Amino acid sequence: MAYDLTLAETIRQALADKVEFSERKMFGGLCFMIAGHMCCGIVGKQLMARVGPNQYQDCLALEYASKMTFTGKPMKGMIYVAPEGLISAEQREQWLQYCLNFVHSLPPK
Repeated sequence: MAYDLTLAETIRQALADKVEFSERKMFGGLCFMIAGHMCCGIVGKQLMARVGPNQYQDCLALEYASKMTFTGKPMKGMIYVAPEGLISAEQREQWLQYCLNFVHSLPPK
């Protein structure tokens, strides 16, 4: 599956201002890794946000968010964000902050 190259570049630029990261092709798209942990990614035109179990329900309640069902069943702690929820820099920043909060809570690899 192809992923949105424009969104990928936008996420790259947003992360570059905050943290060192790498990229890896996963889930048929592109994932952004921080300290060896998956932080977020792009599948098609959607942001794949790894928000973790503690923020999961609150994030799902946000507009344009849906359960990530890549394997056919919801993956707890993982959310898809529709393109409409990523139009503004503020929207993207909010989602990236949820992802960064979770990844920074994980033990080092």
